[in-house]
Parts: sequence; structure tokens; C-alpha cells
Amino acid sequence: MDELVEVRRSRRARRWTLTAPWGAPPRLTVPTSFSDAEIDEVIASHRGWIERQRARQVPRLRLDPRVSEEAARRAARELVAMVAEEEARALRVEVGSVRVRDYRSQWGSCSPRGTLSFNWRLVLAPFEVLDYVVVHELCHLRVPNHSRKFWRLVETRRPNWRDQRDWLRVHGDELLAFRPAA
Repeated sequence: MDELVEVRRSRRARRWTLTAPWGAPPRLTVPTSFSDAEIDEVIASHRGWIERQRARQVPRLRLDPRVSEEAARRAARELVAMVAEEEARALRVEVGSVRVRDYRSQWGSCSPRGTLSFNWRLVLAPFEVLDYVVVHELCHLRVPNHSRKFWRLVETRRPNWRDQRDWLRVHGDELLAFRPAA
């Protein structure tokens, strides 16, 4: 395998990290003190890992590059608002506002003030996945961590939440890497 590895030197890095982002070259971030020989050694010793990561990155989703991000954002906002309104009542929580964003590595977030933010790409996933992520974030308005109490609350609202979490684990990286055609 002769895939090039993008090397980034960072003053903030205390140790090296190697990632294999979906659809992008593998990335090695190293402290500025790393020599070229040390970089070559890390890459050589992790070729097998890079190959295994690439082998797992087989496109499984049928994503249409003609999808307009603007239209997807509108659809995501509508669906998220619909689920959030219904579930907020059931959970007896107040939603401050709902935002749809272009996250690169997450599906949603919840601020202490009740602002819920969601990745617009959720609209490209099965509805049950979007629904689970919205409920997950709403549950954080009651329990602001991932304790057992939090997961029990999620389970009361979505007993099959693990199926949706597993779908995101299998397909999430591919979906996060999706970029509509310009």
C-alpha cells in the first residue's frame, strides 16, 4: 500500500496521533520535536492499521451528491423541531432554541440554557436515527451527563436506542464525510 500519509507538526501535540478519516488521506500529527526518522517509523509500524481502517471504509450508504445542503438543512430543522416539540413535553423540559449546523464529528449537542444543535446530515439517515439523537439531546436537559440515570431515561423514551447508536457507529463516519456537489 503506497497511500500517502499527511503529516502535521504541532506545537501543542505532546505525543503522536494517527487517524484515517473517511475519504481523506491518513493523518499523523506529531510534536514539532519529532524527527523525520521517527515519523517514518510510526508510519511504517502502523501500515497494517491504516490498511485495516481503509478496508472498513466501504461505502454502504446511497447518498446522492446532488442533494442540496440548504434543502437538507431545512428538512432537518423541520424534523428535529417536530420531534423536539413532542418529546420535550413528554420529558417536561424546556427547549431554548434549535439549531442545525455543519458538524464534522458529532451529531448533536445540548447547552445548559436549552439550546439544542444538530448535524444537518441526520436528515440523510433513517428517521429513527434522527429521532434517537434528538431524544438523546433532550434527555441531557434532565440529566447533563452519560450516567446510568441518563441512559435509563433514554431507554424510557426509546427502548431500542442501541439499534440507532449502532447504526451511527457503522455508518456515521461515511455520513459525516458526505459533502454535496457544489
